[in-house]
Amino acid sequence: MQILIGTTNPSKVTYFEELLAGARVSFVTLRDLGITEEPQEVGGSPLENAMIKARFYGRYAQPVICADSGLYLDALALDDPRQPGLHVRRPRGVRLDDEQMIAHYAGLVRELGGCAQAYYLDGLAVQVSGKVWGLEATREEARARMFTLIDTPCEARRAGWPLDSISLDRRGVPFLSPGSERTPQQDSAYRERLAAFLREKLRLPDDSPV
Repeated sequence: MQILIGTTNPSKVTYFEELLAGARVSFVTLRDLGITEEPQEVGGSPLENAMIKARFYGRYAQPVICADSGLYLDALALDDPRQPGLHVRRPRGVRLDDEQMIAHYAGLVRELGGCAQAYYLDGLAVQVSGKVWGLEATREEARARMFTLIDTPCEARRAGWPLDSISLDRRGVPFLSPGSERTPQQDSAYRERLAAFLREKLRLPDDSPV
């Protein structure tokens, strides 16, 4: 089965490849299909935006998987204008590239004292045969995966996930260091829920390993 991943982010593609490792699936991206159009992400949550994208990109190929995330800093009220929320890439209404994102959020964290507790709230949507299903992490699940943003970037970069360069796991280990809890195996309970959701909606055989 060939699946369209509604992204050009290479790190997201790797994530889904690892999530469904061993299943008889292959992935193509928007870039692979020459898709340059983008939907208006006007949802009020990561799940709503993921479903908007799944419906939009489902016009080009099916099945399609789309994801969206919001970033939340614990030190900021949810209605604080500095709170990234659903606008991680567009904190001032202008899309930032990876290096601009690192600079912006390092500066914000510096304003907050040099480090800040943060978490990602994730939404996932799948479209198969014209029908869209969604799954969203609870805020409790998201907060259980709390990490620390710092104001001094490391030299390493992960394409598509630039904020990994200023992130530490719960033990204070940089996300881009070997053994960090950012690695997939450390997020087993949530990953199992995602994998089960994808297996069910994509109708993968029960014996497909993940």
